[in-house]
Amino acid sequence: MSLFSKDPLQIIVFNSYGSDTHFYVRGRALQDENINLEKNNIFSLFVNTWKRFESDEVRNTALTIQLPNNHKIETKTDNKGYFEVSETLNNLTSLTDTEGWLNFEISFTDTNINRKITKNNRFLGKMLIPKLTVDYGIISDIDDTILHTGVISRMKWRVLINTFFVSPLKRKALVGAAEFYNLLHLGKSGKNANPLFYVSHSPWNLYRYLDFFLEKNNFTEGAVLLRTAGSLFKKKTIEEKPQKQNEIRNILNTYNDLKFILIGDAGEHDADIYMEITKNYPNKIKAIYLRSVLHSKKMERIKLLIENYNDTEFFIVDSSKEAIEHAKKHHFIA
Repeated sequence: MSLFSKDPLQIIVFNSYGSDTHFYVRGRALQDENINLEKNNIFSLFVNTWKRFESDEVRNTALTIQLPNNHKIETKTDNKGYFEVSETLNNLTSLTDTEGWLNFEISFTDTNINRKITKNNRFLGKMLIPKLTVDYGIISDIDDTILHTGVISRMKWRVLINTFFVSPLKRKALVGAAEFYNLLHLGKSGKNANPLFYVSHSPWNLYRYLDFFLEKNNFTEGAVLLRTAGSLFKKKTIEEKPQKQNEIRNILNTYNDLKFILIGDAGEHDADIYMEITKNYPNKIKAIYLRSVLHSKKMERIKLLIENYNDTEFFIVDSSKEAIEHAKKHHFIA
C-alpha cells in the first residue's frame, strides 16, 4: 500500500457458500480506485484495467465480521490484502433469506485507521447456504459458457481485447443462457431456489467486472469462484489439479447429500475436468451440459472423448434453446 496515495479504503467480499454449520467467506481489502464499470471509452477502459491489476492492497490488517445475530468473527488480511474465514458455527440457516443467502457486515477493526474509509466502515457480504428443499445445485463455467470470451481464438487475442478493452455493459451473454440458468434455479417445481456456483480461471481482480456482467444480464445470483492472479503464472506439477477443478471438488465435499448439474463448453478442458469429477464422485452428478464451439478439431476431440462414456448423462448442445428443451424432457425444469 503506497504511503502517499489518497484513495480511501474498501473491503470487497466475494459471494461465497457454506452450510448450516460452516461459515466460509473470502475477500480482499483494497484502496478504492473508484472504477466506473459503466464507462466505455478506450482510455477509461485501459485505466480501469490498470487499476484492477495494479491494485493497492491493505496488508496485514484486522477485520471484523458481524452476523445478523450479532455474533462477531475476527480475521486479518494477508500480505496481498486477501482474507479467508472458515469457522464452525451453529444454526446459520436460520439467518438466511428465502433464496438461501446469509447477509452480513464486515469492517476494519481499527476505527482509527489512518485513512478515510469508503461507506463509513460498513461493507456488505453474502454467503449462500442451499435450502434442504432444493432439487440440485448448478456449477457453471463462465468463459464462453455464458460470456463470449474468445478462449478458442488464436493466441487468445480475443480474450485480451474483451477483458481489457470492452466494458461489461457491452459484453455479450450467450443467447438464452440467463433464461436457462434461471429455469434451473427454479427447478422442476418452478418454485425452488436451486443454488448457482460460477467458476472461472479468471483472477479475483475481475470479480466486480464479472459480478456486474452477471447482474446486468439477469443471471441468477450465485457464488462466484475465481483464483488469485499469482496462480495464473504458477507452474503446476503433474499431480496438481486446475484451480477450477479444486473449487468444484470443494463444493461437492461441502454438500454430501446434494446432486449437481455441471455446465461448460467444448473450447478448453471442461469435458476432461467434469468427466474426472464424475468418476471420483459417483452418483453426485445428474448431468453434464457442454456448449459446442466453432472449432472442428476441438469438437472432434470431445466427440471421441465421450463416444463410449456412460458415467452420467452427457449432452453437447448448440444453443440454450436446445439445453432448455432437454432439461424439460428430463424433468430438471418445469
